[in-house]
Amino acid sequence: MEDLLRERGIDISYATVRFWWNRFGPTFAAEIRKRRVQQLRAHSNWQWHLEEVFVKINGETHYLWRAVDHKGEVLESYVTKRWDRKAALKLLRKTTKRF
Repeated sequence: MEDLLRERGIDISYATVRFWWNRFGPTFAAEIRKRRVQQLRAHSNWQWHLEEVFVKINGETHYLWRAVDHKGEVLESYVTKRWDRKAALKLLRKTTKRF
């Protein structure tokens, strides 16, 4: 990005590009994800499922719950220390409210 702008006569540092990325990147990613999901939902075969993955954070086992659509796009995620019905229902409610 720095080189592309330099070709156009704009001199910026890598720190500025990183700042822009940290500030605007999540907004752009959320908008792209939202549009992709809207397009997928328009098809009659759109479906999603829940899955859990065991992860270690600071040496402790945690559970990463994810809602994933049929193309592999992560719709929602939730990390918890417990692997129980309450955690699964929380993710399910969160996902159905959003999608």
